[in-house]
Amino acid sequence: MNKILIVEDEKSLARFVELELRHEGYETVIESDGRKALDLALKEDFNAILLDLMLPNLNGLEVARRVRQVKTTPIIMMTARDSVIDRVSGLDHGADDYIVKPFAIEELLARLRAVLRRVQIEKKSMGETMGVQKVVHFNDLTIETANRIVHRGDKQVDLTKREYNLLMTLIENKNNVVTREQLLNTIWGPESKIETNVVEVYVRYLRNKIDVPGRPSYIKTVRGTGYMVRTNENDEHRDEIE
Repeated sequence: MNKILIVEDEKSLARFVELELRHEGYETVIESDGRKALDLALKEDFNAILLDLMLPNLNGLEVARRVRQVKTTPIIMMTARDSVIDRVSGLDHGADDYIVKPFAIEELLARLRAVLRRVQIEKKSMGETMGVQKVVHFNDLTIETANRIVHRGDKQVDLTKREYNLLMTLIENKNNVVTREQLLNTIWGPESKIETNVVEVYVRYLRNKIDVPGRPSYIKTVRGTGYMVRTNENDEHRDEIE
């Protein structure tokens, strides 16, 4: 049975979500205080966390950030804020998805099923590749796929999980355009309601980390369509998988 932590200080909403989740067969724990919720999330093992943004003592963004430093527990942010910057901020702090209040319980349940399904797929993938170190070269990028370590030349580049997945998706489709919709489906999942402008924000983040000042960006924007990475014509021998 999946165990879900509901972090919400609006008692009626927390109770409503709890009843619906229990009806669907989930085990639930409710906490209304941000600091206490963080302690619970770190001490106990939950399959997912439903996390309100505005909480007493410690806000949801900080709870997500601190949880993500230690655990990979899926987090769905529940928030009344729906601007792009608010959504990106939640994702940057470690949330896997978000849902804007007021929401239909059917949508919340669908998003919860989606993140739990992605966890199972990732666990299966990790089990299949455990102990297998594959090194991908793309121009002067070197990527160790088993531990997700990226270097540009001699410099290690620290990427978040989504930034890494974005980079790998583009490289796996090198010299071809990948649409924003394809990136959304691959990185956030087909059931995610995240808008395509969030992809643009993550492309900017990735460029800031892997690009070298004064040199062309590896990630090319194809206006009105999406993005692509192109193999350097003078460096094609580096574009290979060992």
